[in-house]
Amino acid sequence: MSKLKNVKEIKTGKLRWIYLSQNSKREIDYLRNNFRFHPLDLEDCLSPAQRPKLDEYDNYIFMIMSFPYFKRPSREILASEVDFFIGPDYLITVSDGRLAPLDSFFEQCRLNDTYREKYLSDSPAFLLSEILNKIQHYLEPMLDHISLDIDNVQKIIFEGYEKRMVREILVIKRNIISFRKIMQAHKNVIRKLIDKKDKFFIPNTVNVYLANNLEQAKDAWDSLESLKESADALHTTNESLISFRLNDIMKILTMISVVLLPVNLIATIFGMNTPVMPLVNHPNGFYLILGLMGFLLIAFVIFFKKKDWL
Repeated sequence: MSKLKNVKEIKTGKLRWIYLSQNSKREIDYLRNNFRFHPLDLEDCLSPAQRPKLDEYDNYIFMIMSFPYFKRPSREILASEVDFFIGPDYLITVSDGRLAPLDSFFEQCRLNDTYREKYLSDSPAFLLSEILNKIQHYLEPMLDHISLDIDNVQKIIFEGYEKRMVREILVIKRNIISFRKIMQAHKNVIRKLIDKKDKFFIPNTVNVYLANNLEQAKDAWDSLESLKESADALHTTNESLISFRLNDIMKILTMISVVLLPVNLIATIFGMNTPVMPLVNHPNGFYLILGLMGFLLIAFVIFFKKKDWL
């Protein structure tokens, strides 16, 4: 075997698991030189962001799946592609190195005899189903975290922080959309794999485990549907609260303008330089005009209070 840093192998009496933890040209050239895979499949391994698919050949099955992972600095859910070559006595996984549970599971099988005996003593399809199972369990805390974020925002928006929560809600919605986009084809790909049960290297006993993978994919999709509805409802509620507060502010400003309108009118009238102007020459004219303005202010405020406009 070629001594490439990112090409690792576990070999038992029945099965080889070759794990490529990077998908650069050097690693793909290793596959090209040691296996007779279709050139298009090898090109797919080099190209990122492939849509999930499953291709069947006489002596192997090629499968592409994407899985979500969380990028902490940007609080973003992104896609990590994993390519599978499933043969009679081998399973080859090609990863971009961003999927922690895949790395962890391979190292457990490499270092632990119990793990190696348990998972690499059956067919390649059984090992594949267990890899899918490990990754699917890895996704559950991510779903729980999104649900917790929704609950936290829901509590905060009713405490007067609607504008601050707009960005938080948009982050949640972005992550749910990304999660759904990555997971939407999982059910179909696993279902297609189950339909390949007539292949000589996929025993019928594995169908039970693949069916469990299919159920877990459905459960994850149902959870995403529920989270999407909750996030949409939360976004609508937050927008309604912001709109209500803006309307309330506009109402108060309008009332202030209406209350000050007669005062401005009186000030404008008495500011005109005309020969005859009542109260202008009166000794207490200034105070009488101020009193009139104050009376009108109080009268308008009382009127709006009675109308329940203030």
